Amino acid sequence: MSEVDQLLTTVKRQLKLQGKTYRDVAAALGLSEASVKRLLTSSTLGIDRMVEIARLLGFTLAELAQEAALGAVRLRTLTVAQERELVSDTQLLLVAVCALNHWTLADMLAVYRLSEAECVHKLLLLDRRQLIHLLPGNRIRLNVARDFDWLPDGPIREYFRTEGLDDFLGSRFEDAGQSLAFAHGMLTESALATLQEELRRLRARFAELHEESLASPLPKRRGSGLLLALREWEPAAFTALRR
Repeated sequence: MSEVDQLLTTVKRQLKLQGKTYRDVAAALGLSEASVKRLLTSSTLGIDRMVEIARLLGFTLAELAQEAALGAVRLRTLTVAQERELVSDTQLLLVAVCALNHWTLADMLAVYRLSEAECVHKLLLLDRRQLIHLLPGNRIRLNVARDFDWLPDGPIREYFRTEGLDDFLGSRFEDAGQSLAFAHGMLTESALATLQEELRRLRARFAELHEESLASPLPKRRGSGLLLALREWEPAAFTALRR
């Protein structure tokens, strides 16, 4: 992929993340929507137009080029040591989770009891760990791939099991937007494999909806947890009665 193609791909990704359309670009550039479509599907976009589009997206041209260059080397996981560092510092973990959910510094300060100095310090730590890039004006750019995930048996998931799972399941799941379902049956190996694939698709769809929701302002978004679990199991009381 050429450098221009990388820039165009990055522009399209940022337009989607920010909820902007070709019509918004057309209005900013004083062009027709059809002209913008042609510009963003060709390799003939001039430097002046690229500067204008970068400005619309909140980037300098240099920052947009850096964002494009980083696209292929984003983190997919952290190391065990990095996850352990996060769970050892509640404020650092909070800021990391907020950043991963595309909160701004102003959002964090408005919602949580953190001083600006404390929050910036935590963001700088995340920048040094390459989880984010802290840009001028304390703007946050994530450095994680779309399929970023916590380590399967790492400190973050262990933290959730020991600190969060009971709290998560403590609800009666009766309010609007809440749901709890449990099913038990006898499945073959092939049926289990099919169900595992369906669960992977559901998780991917959850990630897609999360990304689509980023275009809405923070007050319109709700932190939501989805727990998926599948294992061979019977109640311990039943197992005690086995011959």
